[in-house]
Amino acid sequence: MDLVEVVPQRLHMFRFPIGQAYLWRDGAELTLVDAGDRNAAAPIEEAIRGLGLDPSGLRQIVLTHCHRDHVGAAQELADRYGAEIVAHRLEAPVIRGEQPVPEPVLLDWELPLYAYGLTVPPAPPTRVDREVADGDVLAFGGGARVVHSPGHTDGSIGVHLPRYGVLFTGDCVAAVDRVMLGVFNTDREQALASFRRLAALAPTTACFGHGDPLTDDTAALLRASADRDSGLQVEHD
Repeated sequence: MDLVEVVPQRLHMFRFPIGQAYLWRDGAELTLVDAGDRNAAAPIEEAIRGLGLDPSGLRQIVLTHCHRDHVGAAQELADRYGAEIVAHRLEAPVIRGEQPVPEPVLLDWELPLYAYGLTVPPAPPTRVDREVADGDVLAFGGGARVVHSPGHTDGSIGVHLPRYGVLFTGDCVAAVDRVMLGVFNTDREQALASFRRLAALAPTTACFGHGDPLTDDTAALLRASADRDSGLQVEHD
């Protein structure tokens, strides 16, 4: 696992072989946005300690959606440190294992990528302590606003920190060679609408579920990428 500083003294990225998670710091209080796969707890703890922080400061784990590379270590970490697990109300039954993970509608070029992603071990059923909806505010980062971003899955969310200009997009947006609509969507048109909505927030820092964070010309690049991908969808239709 690689540890990458995104915002000095505030935000770090944990990069796993597939996917990534983010650690936000408010003094000694820590928030994890996504939690890697089910084997990620120990590397996350080690990385937190390597930053000179105490994992017992974990207050909440915010899950952007239900997929195995985002949920896997959440309950192990929450159980160990008393953190609250947060997810959208539509995603919570899937994360708990009460409903199946929704199947994406795959484009031809996504098929080998999807097969590779399935090498990540399945996430265990994971509790959700707080179910949120669009516009709810979470107690970190000066007030973190939940942005419902359906299309990748029904209950996917982004998390926006207006005070710091930071946006966590989950898998709605990716940065693989270029900033683009994320892959493996259950509803591509809906995902594009969510991409445009996230881009309209005009953050200065964008943190994706896959790919390096964007910190330069972020707002303009997000808008241009959302417009480009929406145009490609129109051409394809």
